[in-house]
Amino acid sequence: MTAGGDRVPPLPERARVVNVGLSLFADAVARQGFDVVNVDWRIPGGGDSDVVAALTRLYGPKSAAVDAANAEVLRRLDGSAPKATGIRAAADVVPGFEGTTLLHCGPPIDYADAIDPLRRSMRAAVVAEGWADDIAGADQQLASGRVGLEPANRHDACVPMVTATGPSQPVWVVENAAGGNRAFAPVNQGPGDTAWFGRDTPAAIDRLRFLAAVAGPLLDDAVRSHGPVDVLSIAAQGLHMGDDVHIRLQGSTNLLLRDLLPHLAALEDPRRVDLARFLAGNHLFFLNLAMAAARALTGWAMGVPHSSIVTTMTRNGTEFGVALAGSDGWHLAPAPAIGQALYYADHGPESAAPDVGDSAVLELVGLGAAAAAGSPAVAAFVGGTMADARATTEELDLVCAGRSTRLRMPALDLRGTPLGVDARRVAELGITPKITTGVLHASAGVGQVGAGVAEAPLACFVDAVMALDRTLSRP
Repeated sequence: MTAGGDRVPPLPERARVVNVGLSLFADAVARQGFDVVNVDWRIPGGGDSDVVAALTRLYGPKSAAVDAANAEVLRRLDGSAPKATGIRAAADVVPGFEGTTLLHCGPPIDYADAIDPLRRSMRAAVVAEGWADDIAGADQQLASGRVGLEPANRHDACVPMVTATGPSQPVWVVENAAGGNRAFAPVNQGPGDTAWFGRDTPAAIDRLRFLAAVAGPLLDDAVRSHGPVDVLSIAAQGLHMGDDVHIRLQGSTNLLLRDLLPHLAALEDPRRVDLARFLAGNHLFFLNLAMAAARALTGWAMGVPHSSIVTTMTRNGTEFGVALAGSDGWHLAPAPAIGQALYYADHGPESAAPDVGDSAVLELVGLGAAAAAGSPAVAAFVGGTMADARATTEELDLVCAGRSTRLRMPALDLRGTPLGVDARRVAELGITPKITTGVLHASAGVGQVGAGVAEAPLACFVDAVMALDRTLSRP
């Protein structure tokens, strides 16, 4: 009893705690055996008043226009079925690709500013095209500007890792009938001593010549005999087999090769045996095809103005670039290091190149890190458990505008993978997409030295949000 005669309410026998903010407090309560829910609250926009003001407008008076645009972007990302119809020399099909030019990953870059693995890939491509007799001559051609450089993304194309694509290289042709557009990606070069891993050795150059002279034409015959290949249907099946369809592709690659096998076996060209050996040793074969399909979806979505959804996310090893649907502008930040990775023996973070390649387009359509929850291979890079893999997917889910209706994860009760990275949410929460990726050596030219997960830099997403706010504020 109190002095006034009021009864003191009894203390609860068991506390139940809701913690907002710093998780250390929640951890301390949990260690004492009490029930606790931790709310991961963050200061919106990092506390930057200009960013908060822009987000207030984009979530407030301008939200109707943005949300309508986002709904249309999601429809385009989720509602069509890109199909591979052939494999042709890049110069014959890629729009605007002409002359003595190479297509490269990421935003525009000069040869002098490119990281060492990308320069090596460019040199190998120049020799394979016959524009120089050797690597030294290729270096001179590139340094002098006699060989032009163009971002693949400017030409409805995308290339993985440090792939430099010359006009003779075979590319997948993927058609999106719903949008009336096409996209392209080179045939995957395979593991080992290859240019896309930053090698400019004779073997890497020979692989490029083999692709142009043998693999490309024979695969084109097989694909045309088979008929259009529904790429995302294969990717969806691959997710159920443990793929994330970015760094783990064994399931989807095997499904594709199974479909093509009768048509490959029917080829009369004796070089089909060499092609079969190449395919049997290339567990990454499906990667580039998946990238082309993703680029076909994002390419169609790019035509929607006033959206806050990211339709370009790419890196050249020097800069990381994003662009929103309906926007022509790149928003750039320094390319990040690959923070979570497993390295081959004798290698580590000190020898790793920064994050590089166009393959982050996969994360924009519900693959890669978006599908980490179902991939034990990805779990190894993000903490070692399937709970860590699920956390990676669920974190991306926080900054996405929707979920896929066709890419589903058995580990999450067939829930669709996160779809449509919303730059507003990224800027608000400070959570950026994670990207599953390979790791290249920074300088020694030894190629791949590991694989892991990179985290996109926040600054370019914030810049994109500020630009969208300015666009919608014009009279």
